[in-house]
Amino acid sequence: MTAPRAIIIGGGLVGPLAGCMLRQRGWQVTLLEKRGDPRAQGYGGGRSINLALSHRGIRALAEVELDRRVLQDAIPMRGRCIHDAQGDVTMQPYSARSSRFINSVSRGGLNCTLLEAAEQAGVELMFDVAIDAVDCDSAGVRLGSGAALEADLLLGADGAGSQIRSVMADAGALVAEQVMLPHGYKELHIPPGDGGSWQLAREALHIWPRGGSMMIALPNPDGSFTCTLFWPKESEPGAHERVSFATGSADVVRQTYPDAAARMPSLEDDWSNNPVGALGTIRCDRWHMGRTLLIGDAAHAIVPFYGQGMNAGFEDVRLLGESIDRGESVEAFARKRKVDADAIADLALHNFIEMRDHTASPQFARRQRRRQRLSKLFPWLQTTYEQVTFTDRPYSLALRSLRSRGMIFHGLLAWQVTSWTILACLLVGLALSRMS
Repeated sequence: MTAPRAIIIGGGLVGPLAGCMLRQRGWQVTLLEKRGDPRAQGYGGGRSINLALSHRGIRALAEVELDRRVLQDAIPMRGRCIHDAQGDVTMQPYSARSSRFINSVSRGGLNCTLLEAAEQAGVELMFDVAIDAVDCDSAGVRLGSGAALEADLLLGADGAGSQIRSVMADAGALVAEQVMLPHGYKELHIPPGDGGSWQLAREALHIWPRGGSMMIALPNPDGSFTCTLFWPKESEPGAHERVSFATGSADVVRQTYPDAAARMPSLEDDWSNNPVGALGTIRCDRWHMGRTLLIGDAAHAIVPFYGQGMNAGFEDVRLLGESIDRGESVEAFARKRKVDADAIADLALHNFIEMRDHTASPQFARRQRRRQRLSKLFPWLQTTYEQVTFTDRPYSLALRSLRSRGMIFHGLLAWQVTSWTILACLLVGLALSRMS
């Protein structure tokens, strides 16, 4: 019996992992990438957001025995390190359970690792490939060289600017909606300190929230930090005190984040040379056409503020493998998965507001600590963040519980405060009775 054949378009993160998953199941796989091989060319920084690898992504990597390989170069981040406007720094753990943390990984390094693993698994990798035509119904591809390829399955894993999605949309197979944030992002850099030391706390995701804008920094194994500004692209009417890329400069960075800027010797060059990237959400009403399926950002690009873009894409791969094992159609997989992809898109937008506007608040920090303690006492009552980041609970259920569990938390917190008050009154009364 001839092994089924797959063509994967896209050699970023999701495509090579999907290749490993299909090879594990005995498929013949060819991966096509329009760019050159990053392993030969070297990864160029300046337009990336470091990645936060968490439970869902790790589990997908473990399915193809890549988790240890990837995690050996990762740095644990146990919480948010908040840098407020007064220069004070506070740590907000992600969980009351010390075993729960996320991992900082390099996008370029991970991409090369996944491509290497796919090639070792037997995936045929083809770089610098132009695609002239795609037949989604028959999973056929005609290359710029004139060569024609056919398969049983065509996977569009070619990112937010997906060519395959455009072909499907032009054929009327789907409607894609793209909503852009008024914010963009720019990468900056904090180098290692003396002797390769970290100039900021190592095992943390650093955030400089400023209300309407923020900067984050993730640690790298060499002691450096990849920093990302999230600023409005244009100034808001009447908000002259707020930063924007339209009016910003390296000097504005220094004024807004003085403690970080003091550690950025390349600030002027980074500001001038690194482009402003776009941030947006893409939703498709369908992900499939004939023998063709979209996965990852090609199907559901999201903003990066929950650290789930890559993790959701990797989870796509794991769940697709399980769907193939059950003999399900690509339509069945897409219909089921789309509900959760839409949910994490909503959660990511919600978390942007929380990160930039609320994390610097002492009240927010106290409330988070109380919720984490309650979730440790009542394991069934995990915070939404913990459900999303440290479990396999479907994103749609985590979103549904965001409001209802918030009400439960408020009730328990009120009960906790009330019970403490009653206990204090009883102790005072007992002490007074003994004194009399």
